[in-house]
This record gives sequence, structure tokens and C-alpha cells, in this order.
Amino acid sequence: MKRVHPAWIVAACTFLVLLVAAGIRSVPGVLIVPLETEFGWSRATVAFAVAVNIALYGLIGPFAAAIIERFGLRRTVSTALLVIAAGVALTPFMQTSWQLVALWGVVVGSGSGVVALVLATTVASRWFSTRRGLVVGVLTASTATGQLVFLPMLAYLAEHVGWRAVSAVVAGVAAVLILPVLGFMRDRPSDLGIPPYGGAAVVPRVAPTVNPVTRALGALRVGFGSRDFWLLGGSFFVCGASTNGLIGTHLIPACIDHGIPEVLGASLLAAMGVFDLVGTTLSGWLSDRWDNRVLLAWYYGLRGLSLLFLPFAFDVGWEGAGYVGLGVFAVFYGLDWIATVPPTVRLAARCFGEENAPVMFGWIAAMHQLGAATAAWMAGLIRVGTGSYLPAFMAAGALCLVASVMVGFIGTRRAGDAVPAAEAGAA
Repeated sequence: MKRVHPAWIVAACTFLVLLVAAGIRSVPGVLIVPLETEFGWSRATVAFAVAVNIALYGLIGPFAAAIIERFGLRRTVSTALLVIAAGVALTPFMQTSWQLVALWGVVVGSGSGVVALVLATTVASRWFSTRRGLVVGVLTASTATGQLVFLPMLAYLAEHVGWRAVSAVVAGVAAVLILPVLGFMRDRPSDLGIPPYGGAAVVPRVAPTVNPVTRALGALRVGFGSRDFWLLGGSFFVCGASTNGLIGTHLIPACIDHGIPEVLGASLLAAMGVFDLVGTTLSGWLSDRWDNRVLLAWYYGLRGLSLLFLPFAFDVGWEGAGYVGLGVFAVFYGLDWIATVPPTVRLAARCFGEENAPVMFGWIAAMHQLGAATAAWMAGLIRVGTGSYLPAFMAAGALCLVASVMVGFIGTRRAGDAVPAAEAGAA
């Protein structure tokens, strides 16, 4: 039998880390209503803590990419998991809303920002010379699998045992995950004296000479001068607003508003995870073969239509045939949940160079999380102010349709507007 290339072992370990991180990020959707009930905090207050978590999850990404370059995958990821475990473990002892913001928003958000999409990009670019799109697609799909594995169980615990049991389970899983990271994660193929998967030569490690903060901020400066950066970042802002910011945070509370039990709402999100696992993996395969701008235009357009349908889905088939409308939404939206990631990663690499892709994508992903944070908070405010999520769903759908047009202009700038990939490396 042919020996398995270590790249697949590192990828499998990364998949496990991202899966658990996705489960941790899905917790707020389960806890919003229990925290409202126990502490009397408004939905907008809890949503603000979630927004801080999501924002830091994105803003830490570019710096995490630079830190990984400097200190390595294994040390960086294991430290991040330790921070997450500590932050979640302390949440059962909180008594005031500012403690929720500090622990779940700042501590957990910062740790989660390290084990984010930029980790998938880094592993794919370091360990694979071929099949990068497929690898990014599979690693990104781990977020869907995380929902599938964790959400129903966490919702059951929150409903029958209490939200503190949810925190204990999540903290324990994050702490235990440190062991396989220390045992199996490796920084680069050159550490083992082998080429990347699909490569013919060992790529020597070049020790970074730039401070991680300087490296990340320099890449951002390059991005500010590129129209492609704003198109990629702007469309990804909409992606975040329409996925984990709105649906990931508020779908379960919206289901409860319509008389649908919390566990069933969580199961709906988990079902979306099943279809997203298929959709995002397929998207990674397609991104190696098709025009990535065309893929993104379809993804955003179809997502926009599904969000415009969602407010009406709650009432379709409720009396006669069960949750027909929500079932249709789960399939249609789930296939498209984060299918945008592989094409966006490929376009970032094309615009700024393979070596700079992790840091530049880190800033693009930060825009994603800023969009998610904005939607998480604003949807909470809209729900408090109007008593309904309808305006939030409709606005997100309209933004997706706008994004489907934006992505068509990526890479079409005038020659004088181009930003050389070498400039990004020099930053």
C-alpha cells in the first residue's frame, strides 16, 4: 500500500479543529433565549456580546496568519484552544451582561479568531501543491459538520439540563482537542524533509523577518489600494451578514417566535449543515475548474432568493404537512451556506499571490466577520424594535443580490489599477 502523505494527516487534524470551533461558534444561537429568561437581558444585549465575538473572530484572523508564520501551526493553534476553553469554562460564573461581553465576546472571540478560515487557507497553501480548492472546500465544510454534530446536543442540554451544562461540555471538548493538535499537527512539509502534496521539490522554510503585526498591517495597506480587495471584502461582508451573523445567530430565536421548539430549530440548522457539507465540498471541486466569479455570482444570487423566501417559509405547510417551507429553505440555503469560501480564497490568491494569500484572505475574512457582527447586532435591535425579524431577513436577501453583481467586476480593473503580488509580499 502507498504511504499516506502527511499533508492529509495535517488536513484531517485541521478539519477536527475547525469542526470543534464551528460547534463553539454555534453556541450563542442556543443560549440567547435561556440567558434572556434567567438574567432578564434583552435580545439586543445578548446579541451585542455575540457581535463582539464575531467581530474579533474576524479581526484576529490576519494577525493570526502572521503569528502562524512566525511561531508555527502547532503552538499557535494549541494556545488558541486553551484560551477558548478558559473563556467558555468561566461563563457559568457570570452575573452581569458586561461579563458576558468580556468572556464570550472578547476572550472566546479572540481565541476563535485563530482557529478560523485563515487556518484552512494556511494549511492548504503550505501542504498542497495540487487540489487546493478541494482541500479548502472540505476544511471549510467542517463548519457545517460542526453544526451537525454539536447543535442538536447543545440545544437538548440547554432545554433539559441548563445553559451552564452547555458551557461545561464545550469547554471540555476544546481542552481535550489540544492533545491531537500537539500530537499530529506539523508546521510545514519541509520540517519532515518532504515536498507538499502534488509537489516535486521540498520547499525550504524562510524564517519571517517582519513582526507579525507589521506584516498584517502592511498587507492591509496593500489591500486598501486595490479595487479587487474592496470587491472581495465587500462581497464577503455580505456573506457574513447573511450567514453566521443573521441565520447562525437568530434562526433559532426566530423559530421560537413562531412557536417552533428550540431543539427543532437547532435541528433545522444542523440539517443545513448536512447540505452545506455537500455544497461547500462541491464548491471547492468546482473552484479548481470553473470561473470563480461566475460561481460567486450564482451563490450570492441563490442565497438572496432563499432569504427573501424565509419569512414566508415559517407558515408554509405548518398545519397540513409539517415544516415544508422551512425544509425547502434548509435544503436550498444549506447547499449555499459557505460555498462562497473556496472561490473567494482562489480569487484572493490570484490577485495577491499564493504566498500572500493567507494574510490577505485574513483581512477579507475580517470583512466577513464584521458583516456577521453587524447583522447579529442589528437583527437583535430590529427584533426588539419591531417585534419581528422580517426586515432583517429581507434586507439580507437584497444585499446578497447586490453582491452577486459586485463579484463580476473582480479582476477586471484597468491595468494602471493593478496591485502587484510582489508588493503585497514586500509589505
